[in-house]
Amino acid sequence: MNDLLRFSGAVRRDPKVEAWFSEFADPLRLMTRAWFERMRGCGVDVRELVHDGCPVACVDDAPFGYVNAFTAHASVGFFHGARLADPARLLEGTGKGMRHVKLRPGQEVDVDALSHLIEAAYHEIRGRLSLG
Repeated sequence: MNDLLRFSGAVRRDPKVEAWFSEFADPLRLMTRAWFERMRGCGVDVRELVHDGCPVACVDDAPFGYVNAFTAHASVGFFHGARLADPARLLEGTGKGMRHVKLRPGQEVDVDALSHLIEAAYHEIRGRLSLG
């Protein structure tokens, strides 16, 4: 369990996360809000903070997901995404652990598959935390 990334300062509802969604009238940020709400709704142990400029969802202090917005797309990302089953092949990335799903304006996303990834990421980190 020592390989788990931990963030201090995660709280049940972080005003900085709300500010991230409301500071700019950015349609790409708004695309990610519903997905971050799904992360928030995974369980009573979900905490949040802004890290590296984007909202992050944690179980206690261990991050499992994040959202971010860029110039041409938005992302729903997973800190341990390489461990997740992805039969719909939504996940992108080739790093050791992190993966993300790109959201683009006008392009539909598989809502069920992305919802499943969020739930799986939450349960995966909870399982890793309970092993320690």
